[in-house]
Amino acid sequence: ERAIARHEVREIEQRHTIDGPRQDATLDEEDDVVIIYNRVPKTASTSFTNIAYDLCAKNKYHVLHINTTKNNPVMSLQDQVRFVKNVTSWKEMKPGFYHGHISYLDFAKFGVKKKPIYINVIRDPIERLVSYYYFLRFGDDYRPGLRRRKQGDKKTFDECVAAGGSDCAPEKLWLQIPFFCGHSSECWNVGSRWALEQAKYNLINEYFLVGVTEELEDFIMLLEAALPRFFRGATELYRTGKKSHLRKTTEKKLPTKETIAKLQQSEIWKMENEFYEFALEQFQFVRAHAVREKDGELYILAQNFFYEKIYPKSN
Repeated sequence: ERAIARHEVREIEQRHTIDGPRQDATLDEEDDVVIIYNRVPKTASTSFTNIAYDLCAKNKYHVLHINTTKNNPVMSLQDQVRFVKNVTSWKEMKPGFYHGHISYLDFAKFGVKKKPIYINVIRDPIERLVSYYYFLRFGDDYRPGLRRRKQGDKKTFDECVAAGGSDCAPEKLWLQIPFFCGHSSECWNVGSRWALEQAKYNLINEYFLVGVTEELEDFIMLLEAALPRFFRGATELYRTGKKSHLRKTTEKKLPTKETIAKLQQSEIWKMENEFYEFALEQFQFVRAHAVREKDGELYILAQNFFYEKIYPKSN
């Protein structure tokens, strides 16, 4: 994948040289847009990203995967500078849809004039951890032949929790909060109340829309209505396409009520669940003001504002 990516970059650079410098080239406002989907692992992110790949040729935008070494969600300071410069000045890749397992990065800190549009999806924290636990052991139906890190470990999630295992410890729930909190050290201090509040602040002030895995179709519907330049046709594709439901964790066993109750005693679960409930309430609030239900189906509201009393009057 890296070799292919390097080859594609070389081709673009060669075309750039042949066509002459384009530093002064200006993009139409509609094309000068970048979306960053800093996807949280095991939240249906692959299903959603597949839709972006399926639509990019038809809707004329670029999709780029941010592949970090060892899937480290925290970038070095120098890589943060490089990334911000790439995203904001790489005109050949605009409009662009970037996706990867990276924590939120505040572009304003780097003095850029136009920030990207952030979107994301989160999931019930225990369901997300259970899915990730079995994914590390059995993989999924997306790449069934790939050997996973914990392959061969047959211990169920229930057995892991009962034995106090590290892979199912409450500390492993601490992921969605730091992904939204960002690159500050306190974001990654497990159980930090400051990190929770910062994650909430960023969700409200820095993210265009945050959906939930359990209501992914509604998330896609809202994106198509609000950002048709990227998502025109996404809802229908999700409903009928094969890829949207492709990735399912293999051999996943639902935890017992006792296991869930034990995890819910943890302060870490309480904080991650508070953040999840906060995100869910915000998403449902946005949806309630954007759609209506008729005969069991949701439909997007038409424009509901207009302008009047426009002065001075034109002759």
